[in-house]
Amino acid sequence: MKPATTKELKRKRELAQIHIAKSDLGLDDDTYRAMLLDVAGVTSAADLSARGRRDVLERFISKGWTNKKHRRGKSPNTAAWKAPLMSKIGALLADQKLPWSYANGIAKQMYKIAKVDWCDEKQLRGIITALVKRVV
Repeated sequence: MKPATTKELKRKRELAQIHIAKSDLGLDDDTYRAMLLDVAGVTSAADLSARGRRDVLERFISKGWTNKKHRRGKSPNTAAWKAPLMSKIGALLADQKLPWSYANGIAKQMYKIAKVDWCDEKQLRGIITALVKRVV
């Protein structure tokens, strides 16, 4: 099996974003295909050119879609002893579809600490409790 080229990987990533945007915007199949036809002259995302994929993504953005991956931020780098607690916080945030900045906000509100990564063990456990209680 030959390795994928950068161009192929970019195509797959853009097609995935298109399908995620379709789902996030709640488009039914007929509306989606009509939009593809209007924007790029095709009825299937598989037939889109590179320019067509960009145009479709721009249309979705103009309709209010945002790529959630970019909004989440990256997980903080932590000391080894904090890793299990930070992993739990990360899992709770992911389950609730919240960014890491939400955990930073809890740390700031509860402990006057700007970043969750700077909290000690007791404070991290308090943040976990706050996230668990948010669900209940």
